[in-house]
Parts: sequence; C-alpha cells; structure tokens
Amino acid sequence: MDGSFTGSRWRRSAPALDADAPRHVGIIMDGNRRWARARGRMPSFGHDVGANHLADVLGWLRVRGVEHVSVYVLSADNIRKRSTGEIHHLFGLIETVLSKAVERAHDWQLHVSGDTRLLPAPARGALAQVVQETRGRPCHLTLAIGYSPHEDIATGIRAALHQGIDPASAEFIGAVSGNLPGGPVKEIDLVIRTGNEQRTSGFFPWQSIHSEIVRSRKMWPAFNEADLDRVLAEYRRRRIRAHSEG
Repeated sequence: MDGSFTGSRWRRSAPALDADAPRHVGIIMDGNRRWARARGRMPSFGHDVGANHLADVLGWLRVRGVEHVSVYVLSADNIRKRSTGEIHHLFGLIETVLSKAVERAHDWQLHVSGDTRLLPAPARGALAQVVQETRGRPCHLTLAIGYSPHEDIATGIRAALHQGIDPASAEFIGAVSGNLPGGPVKEIDLVIRTGNEQRTSGFFPWQSIHSEIVRSRKMWPAFNEADLDRVLAEYRRRRIRAHSEG
C-alpha cells in the first residue's frame, strides 16, 4: 500500500490555524480506477490503495491544524449505477480497510452522512462500531456514504420544521445547517478534488456554498504531502486576494 504511518508524527500538537487557512476541508477522492489501470492493475486495487491512503492524508491535515474534514466516499448514485462486482468490493472496503483507516488516524471522531441502509449489514455494523469507538476525539471526520445531496438538505429542513422553527424566520437557515448530518462545523472552506476533474458531483452542496474548490492533477492514491501543501498555498493565495479586493 502507498504511504507509511508514523504514529508519533501524527500525534504532534497541531499548530493554530492562521486567518487565511481553511478550518474545514472537503475531499473528493477521485482517480482510484485510473491510477490502477495506468499500472496494469484492476480497478479494485486502486480502491484498496485509495481507502488505505485516507489515514495518511488525515494525518497530514491534522499536523497542519485542520480539525474538520468531510470526504466523499460513495454516493447513492454510485451504488445504483456501478457494476455489482465493484460495489460489493467497495462495501468490503468500507467494512474493513476504511474503518481501520479511521482507527489508525487516532484523533478523528467519525460521523457518517448518507443512507447506510443501502449498505449490507456487515458494512453498516463496522461503521456504527467506529462511530461509537471514536466518540470524544478532538477532530471530526464526516464520510459521505450512500450519500444523496438532495436527501442531505431535505434531512436538515425536515429536522428544522420538526423543531417548530418558522421557515420565514431569520433562524431557519441556521437551524437547517445545524441539523445536517456530520460534525459540528458544517461550512466547508476548501474542497480538494483529485484526478483533475472539475465537477463537484453533488458534494455537500449546502455546506460548500462558499467553498474554494482546488483541483489536483494527481490521482487520489498518488496525492502526497507536497501536493496537499500546494493546494493549501493556493487556498491561502485566493483568500488573501479576496481580502485585499474586499
């Protein structure tokens, strides 16, 4: 597998974020299949490496002071449209590799956004176990699994209405945001999309409405620490420019 895990390094105290650094980073992990095919391997190999790589990237973000991360893993459309063999392999990765990757990352509390009823019982159970075991950790990781952007927003709206909040009131928008699944900080500052694609693919549309989107040409399994620093530098450059123009 790509990358190495150095627990002591990841446990270093995270630096305070500067004013132009993102507080909440979103990641669209794209390019697993293309990365594998370029190496003469089956797409499943790319998914294996990509799932394992998440722990590395979480560690890199942690030592840079980022404490809120949302990651697109598997949409409801993916489950419906991809081949049965590929989807079952992804279900297996969620049950084994992905769950263990979160455990390896030490500092991250897991949240899940999406309809986990679309997953088989073993994968659902593995996620529920990690959610329970990581409660109280200082950082927050939200995985979009069985995710539908429309249903995500509808969930927040239904919850706000159930609380009796008037849709015409000034509090309603905040109530919808607060009731969305995921960690405590909802608004995503920076969205990183690997694989050189430009579309957002329905990635947390409510939460990312004010996000900067930065693409990386690297496929997700090849996305390294230097690539992350380049993305963060581009985000800071944009923020500084926005402040100066404002």
